Amino acid sequence: MPAQPLPANAGTSRRAFLHQAGGGLGAIALASLLSREGLLRASTGGASARPLEPQPSHFAPRAKRVIYLFMHGGPSHVDLFDPKPELAKYAGQPLPESVGPVMTRRKVAHNPLLGPVKPFRPRGQSGLEISDFLPHMSEVADELCVLRSCHGDSVNHPQSVYQMNTGSILMGRPSLGSWVSYGLGTENDSLPSFVVLPDPSGAGIKGGPSAWGNGYLPATYQGTTLRPGETPVVDLHPQPQVSRAQQQGTIDLLRDLNRRHSQLRGADGALEARIEAYELAFRMQAAAPAVVDFADETPETLALYGIDEKPTEEFGRRCLLARRLIERGVRFVQLYSGDTNGWDAHNDVVRNHTEHCAKTDKPVAGLLRDLRRRGLLDDTLVIWGGEFGRMPMSEKGKGRDHNPWGYTVCLAGARVRGGFAYGATDPFGLRAAEEKVHVHDLHATILHLLGLDHEALTYFHNGRDERLTEVSGRVVKEILA
Repeated sequence: MPAQPLPANAGTSRRAFLHQAGGGLGAIALASLLSREGLLRASTGGASARPLEPQPSHFAPRAKRVIYLFMHGGPSHVDLFDPKPELAKYAGQPLPESVGPVMTRRKVAHNPLLGPVKPFRPRGQSGLEISDFLPHMSEVADELCVLRSCHGDSVNHPQSVYQMNTGSILMGRPSLGSWVSYGLGTENDSLPSFVVLPDPSGAGIKGGPSAWGNGYLPATYQGTTLRPGETPVVDLHPQPQVSRAQQQGTIDLLRDLNRRHSQLRGADGALEARIEAYELAFRMQAAAPAVVDFADETPETLALYGIDEKPTEEFGRRCLLARRLIERGVRFVQLYSGDTNGWDAHNDVVRNHTEHCAKTDKPVAGLLRDLRRRGLLDDTLVIWGGEFGRMPMSEKGKGRDHNPWGYTVCLAGARVRGGFAYGATDPFGLRAAEEKVHVHDLHATILHLLGLDHEALTYFHNGRDERLTEVSGRVVKEILA
């Protein structure tokens, strides 16, 4: 006896059943209104034949793409980009009563001020002051826009990693890269729109992959992890006995079956994301190995990134890979420096930052130089920063504790003001004091540089229009050139 076809409502989820039973003509009317207003894509969960198709920006963008260099663990702003003469002057003494927050008063009494562990000097034509920790980034100081008054809402690593990446200290919200992919789509069809290059230690970061997750956005928009070497994506290639023609036939069959399933049961964002993932993975089998193959790069370029030197080889390779990815149309690339501990200098700032600056300083400067000479920096936004900064007080004599109340993030490219410092912390570097930049303000500014209005970039979820900046956020227009 031939198999009977499944009824149309087989496998219907509870939410789908309630929507079909209770929504009725109201859902049809709502879809019509949303379509008329051009909002159907946001309300349907992004379920479309090509969820990553290019989307127009809200206004003319300054940047087309982003490279986010995330210094995991919390680099010390008062030892790198935020010179504090008062901190040096009063080193070894308690933090003055007028500066220290009440909730840390007991701790302040036992942890005297620790002066900057390396000297600061004016750099470039602009005279922007940068620490001796960063001799190579100092040489490109005139490209840097240094935001010295950033602040967030959590003193802990996971929550602060989430906030810097997703706008919220809570797990489960879409990451910045996911929002950019959702808002603008992709410029290529053979590589992901949002690529993550994690630290190769394998230890991960505090907070884990949720930092580049899609949250409530369709799964199509989550970050795809890539690594240098012969296998950029694990399990991407089929078994040797499977020919490309056989694999193409399998992909076509799966697509047809999934489309039929979708037609019977209505739009399903998760299913659409899976269909797109299968097809993208098939196309990536040729594109991904090519992008990680540096055979066409000159020895001079490899040396520019420090790939010919042991301390900088690994991070240099990822910085060069980032440049190659954006050249091929990848919209958002995020690199992580530092494993589970990374820049978390509790015990010894000198030892910790000497190690991590030695690994990253030259590659970052090389990336900026390479982008500039290739004509890519003007429409590429480069971001440098961690989840928070460090305290001006000492910890264990030579270290510094977490500081979310005042820290530094650097921007370059995208026609921001180079050789420019914006905002200020108090005289000791404890709290943002002038022209404050909350994480929501930073995110609003990043989206603005990409031609996106942070208040208009929304996604309908659980009965409300959600956005990256929640219910606040100010574009810091003072940094625009």
